[in-house]
Amino acid sequence: MNESDRIIIFDTTLRDGEQSPGVSLNVDEKLQIGRQLEKLGVDVLEAGFPVASPGDFEAVKRLAKELRNLQVTALARASQKDIDTAWEAIKQGENPRIHTFLATSDIHLKYKLNKTREQVLEMARSAVAHAASYTSNIEFSAEDASRSDLDFLCKVFETVIDAGATTVNFPDTVGYAIPWDFGRMIKYVVDHTPNIHKAVLSIHCHNDLGLATANVLSAINHGARQVECTVNGIGERAGNTAMEEVVMAIKTRHDCLPFETGIETRQITATSRLVSTLTGMSVQSNKAIVGANAFAHESGIHQDGVLKERTTYEIMDPRDIGLAKGRLVLGKHSGRHALKARLDEMGYDLSQEEVDRVFARFKDLADKKKEIYPEDLDALVAEEVLRIPERYKLTYLHVAGGSGIRPTATVGVEIDGKDRVVACIGAGPIDAAFKAVANLTKTRSRLLRFTVNSITGGTDAQGEVTVRLQEGSQVVTGQGADPDIITASVRAYLNALNRLEYKK
Repeated sequence: MNESDRIIIFDTTLRDGEQSPGVSLNVDEKLQIGRQLEKLGVDVLEAGFPVASPGDFEAVKRLAKELRNLQVTALARASQKDIDTAWEAIKQGENPRIHTFLATSDIHLKYKLNKTREQVLEMARSAVAHAASYTSNIEFSAEDASRSDLDFLCKVFETVIDAGATTVNFPDTVGYAIPWDFGRMIKYVVDHTPNIHKAVLSIHCHNDLGLATANVLSAINHGARQVECTVNGIGERAGNTAMEEVVMAIKTRHDCLPFETGIETRQITATSRLVSTLTGMSVQSNKAIVGANAFAHESGIHQDGVLKERTTYEIMDPRDIGLAKGRLVLGKHSGRHALKARLDEMGYDLSQEEVDRVFARFKDLADKKKEIYPEDLDALVAEEVLRIPERYKLTYLHVAGGSGIRPTATVGVEIDGKDRVVACIGAGPIDAAFKAVANLTKTRSRLLRFTVNSITGGTDAQGEVTVRLQEGSQVVTGQGADPDIITASVRAYLNALNRLEYKK
């Protein structure tokens, strides 16, 4: 493969993806995702924004130290303090990268930075030069590039490359670009930046108009060679370019996109599920590549065609993304070895003690339902292994309701090691249970969202509940799963409250 045909996959799930409203990953959760991204084969992993908080610094540092088969990068504003902090976090990494950024559009210069173009040019040069005192692996991003004056942008890129930048990033920060115009802009930068051949040209697109993937593919065709993206397309507002969409577009339409990536596509499904489980952001059923319906066929004509020849209605083989047609279904007679094998296959890297905890819950669940599917296991791992420290733990739940009965819930919660119990009346059993939890925890949070999904089919399926809470400026998401939907709801509520405590 010609090096010029290689597309570098820069994954920012743990930085830009974590900026999705309500998402807050702890260090262990970031490590779980980071290990899976390494299995997936991403080239660069943006681990976080170290100067933002001690927790972010620690997560970036641990990821850089542990992951050796990819480059770990840390984000830094164009300031000496940010760059120093970023380097401290990543310096133990394998070829670590400092990623510094500064806005270049006139609207940002006027209203956000209150700087002239000349001042911004010098800030960018100075930041990259300072980063170059630590490493030769430096990326510079021109925030809001798609709304910047292109001649000024080319001058900025020329200046930072001379100062030591080895990657220059052209972000469509607010999802403003249209594919054919975005391609024109990328071509202009390639043609009018004299030293562009000394650096990799990157793109980072947001999905505000639903065009992120289309913009990325257009940019690749005009000279971009690094794609900044997230698993499941998560991120601020409408999200980022979805990694799985770009990778599978290149793999599927190699005739139009004669490029290669280093992604092990059979790890895509496992990675998608892991990110969804840990972030609490469900993947929409009709999401391209990884949605539940992506390879489902209900139309009789489509079913008949696929049975006769898969390619009549499937342009991709589901096995290529790790979605096997025949799934080994676990049940109550399955042992630890079968469970461990399935968990490994799903991308979980668990210790024996963690497997034992999941196995105990697995056996309990298997007594309640006949078959256990991968989605059930995702929920069990989230409950038993990937939980944040719990100040509040559910110890008892009893509800009463029905026609002619005022719904009542009696809830027991362990708080700081002490059991407390209260009973409350509500509009329904879940409302009554939530009121009891609120009474016990004295929470001042506000419930923004409450959603219920069936993890698998059948009346014995586990219910998965997601809640979103707000307290002051903090917004968090909580998840809970159980065959009993009221129990799942209380677990989700307590998970969200524990996340609020963790963030505090």
